[in-house]
Amino acid sequence: MTTIGLGSDSAGVELRRLVADHLRSLGHEVLDVGVDDDSRNYPSIAFEVAENVAARRYDRAILICGTGLGVAIAANKIPGVYAATCHDTYSARRARKSNNAQILTMGARVIGPMLALEIVDAWLDSEFDGGGSVPKVQELSDGEERYAQARQ
Repeated sequence: MTTIGLGSDSAGVELRRLVADHLRSLGHEVLDVGVDDDSRNYPSIAFEVAENVAARRYDRAILICGTGLGVAIAANKIPGVYAATCHDTYSARRARKSNNAQILTMGARVIGPMLALEIVDAWLDSEFDGGGSVPKVQELSDGEERYAQARQ
């Protein structure tokens, strides 16, 4: 069973609930830290989910906001985390296969619910291919480390 972190701000509540039900129906453990109101902004939710991915408490995660962009930007601030905004199944597959993205982000105001579930399935059914992508992903990791050291 895969443990999947799930979060959204108030813009993604309905889609988050649908995705949570779908993931559970597939047998995944879902740890939902989303909100149903405006009590938290998307950055704090994305940081919490991404920190749990980085600490390997979640195998993967899905974040939802209005566009999927804000949560991706926030999640990508956490070292070792790769979050990709996907609004089609091809990008979702490639996010895993080529980029080793552990977090999928989607925009509830951009895509409909059925497409969202297709994107989730495409992303979940994909694994990092390695091969020619390994040096590229390693370069991302090296760059992350280099820029973190430069800030100190």
